[in-house]
Amino acid sequence: MTTSPADRPVALVTGGTRGIGRAICAELARTHHVLVGGRDEADVRAAVEELASASPFVADVLDEDAVQRACADIDRLDVLVHSAGIARRGRVEQLTREDWMAQLEVNVVAVADLTRRLLPALRSAGGTVVALNSGSGHSSHPGNGSYSASKFALRALTDALREEERGRVRVVSIHPGRVDTDMQVELQRAQGRDYDAGEHLRPESVAATVRLAVDASPEAMIEELTVRPV
Repeated sequence: MTTSPADRPVALVTGGTRGIGRAICAELARTHHVLVGGRDEADVRAAVEELASASPFVADVLDEDAVQRACADIDRLDVLVHSAGIARRGRVEQLTREDWMAQLEVNVVAVADLTRRLLPALRSAGGTVVALNSGSGHSSHPGNGSYSASKFALRALTDALREEERGRVRVVSIHPGRVDTDMQVELQRAQGRDYDAGEHLRPESVAATVRLAVDASPEAMIEELTVRPV
């Protein structure tokens, strides 16, 4: 960290140690002081060291007490980016109750809980909430029911929050297509497909859409963005 948070607007990015989240941290760190969110302290600190202005936000989003402690000293927040998420794909006949609960808790419940805790800080700043959703938040296919259910629910959450906070906090839903990340490699392998990174979006391309939403002029709110590979 080389810049005091007082000198810059503040952005918190969950899932900030890898993939899309890490690319978003790098993008926002050009203009913001970034709170890098993650559950592994060593990984978080390694990501912080790469950025011009950053601090660690170490908490497992499923640990209510850890999240409460991590949020305790945040009294102003200009941007909250929900990038942490998991994907467990499988047909309905294959997935267990635990599979369903895990995805819903990480992809929806944890998002709602963290947002609730930070709404006063976001309101104070006239801030922006950005939820990284998915193309699966608009359509579902065989083997994708539980993941899509969590992303449909996330879209419902952000739609409601947007209207509840209209005029106080901007709420943006971003729906990327397939992105070149470790998660995508695992998903393609599980489906028995050869992996070609060139068929997917770069994480930096998704980060650019976050930048577009964050930099919208004060009277404007970009409510939803979809970005897909060409």
